[in-house]
Formats: sequence, structure tokens, C-alpha cells
Amino acid sequence: MTTEPAASTIEPLSAQQGAALYRLMTWLSPAFPVGAFSYSSGIEWAVEAGDVTDATSLRDWLAAMLEHGAGFCDGVFLAHAYRAAAADDQQALRSVAELAVAFVPSAERHLETTAQGRAFIEIVRNAWASDGFERAVAACDGAVAYPVAVGLVSAVHGVPLPATLHAFLHAVVSNWISAGARLVPLGQTDSQRVLAALEPVVISTGERALAATLDDLGSATFRADLASLRHETQYTRLFRS
Repeated sequence: MTTEPAASTIEPLSAQQGAALYRLMTWLSPAFPVGAFSYSSGIEWAVEAGDVTDATSLRDWLAAMLEHGAGFCDGVFLAHAYRAAAADDQQALRSVAELAVAFVPSAERHLETTAQGRAFIEIVRNAWASDGFERAVAACDGAVAYPVAVGLVSAVHGVPLPATLHAFLHAVVSNWISAGARLVPLGQTDSQRVLAALEPVVISTGERALAATLDDLGSATFRADLASLRHETQYTRLFRS
């Protein structure tokens, strides 16, 4: 006697959902060549100064950056850029792009976000062209910060905003942990423990950023801002920021 397998109750992804997931995983993968590996967002100086010495102090430093610093602010910029691009509101997109570039606290952070934004735009232009892409980029009318680039590209390609935002924050924190692992140094297991511990912080930060207005922007991570300023004159450096 043979038994027929039970019909699956799991609905497969639609072609549109599959394409959105495929693109999001590609664009925010460590292998996507925006040069993120060469930046530490001031973590290199924090290790030099003794603020970050092990997995626990790295976790605490990054949690603060996510909740009260660059993580939250970049999330807000991404969400507003996405909505402006999706609505084809060129004036709003230009305003968000200008504010995002002006908001960074140091020359090195400015280089970090604009260089990655420029690389992201160029790679998508050459490999993932789509209707509305050039119009959205032109609306920015100047340098494009990395979160703005990710937001407008995802909007043009129809990738859902919540998924884009959470994937972006995951990619950012993963790069921060990678930098910390090389600098402290940490092993692979400790690095994954830090990433696991920051999961609820990434989720809550993403939820806050989705609901935030531009008036909610603000940073209280003064030590991290000082780290990005002092890194420029650090005697030995592995990273560009």
C-alpha cells in the first residue's frame, strides 16, 4: 500500500515576491561591492581608546549606535527616501538627500556614507536598471548618502519598505561587528553572539524609524561622534573611518 504525500499548505512566493527578496539579499549582502568592509564608523578609534575591549563592550557600543545614533538616523533617512521615491515626489526626495548628507558628524563619516551611496547607485545602474531609476537619482541633485540610495532603489524596484529597512540595519550592524572582530580581535563565535544579542535592537530600531518623522532625527552618541572625528589623526589605521 502506498500513501500519497499530503498536499502542502505552504504558499510559494509569487514571482514578484521572489524577485524582491532576491534583489534585497543581493544588494545588502557583504559581497555587494560598495566597499563597506573598509569603514569602521569610528570603532577603530574606540578600540584604540579602550572603550571597546571585548564582545560585551562591542555589543553595548553598537546597541547605542543603533538606538541613539547613526543606526536610527540612517533608518529614518531610508524610510523617507523610499516613500518620496515611491510617490515620485522629487522635491521631497531632494530634501531628504540633502539633509542626510548634511547630517553626518565628521568628514570621515561623510566619506563613508557618500562613497557607499555612490557605489551602490553605480552598480545598480549597470546591473539592475529599471523604470524610474534615473529620475529618482537625478532628483537627489548631488551626493547621495548610502541609506538614501538603498531607499530610493528599493522603492523603484518595488521591494517592500519594512523588509528593506530591517535588512539594511542588519547589514550595517554586521559590518560594524566585522570591523570590531578584526580590531579587538574576536572569534567567529563571539561575533555571532554579538549579532544575535543585537537582533531585538535592530528590530525595535527599525520599527521606530518606520514611524519617525524627520523632526524625530537626533543623535546622543557623542562618544561615537568623537571617535569618528579622532580617527582621522589616529597613528595607525586599518580602516577609512
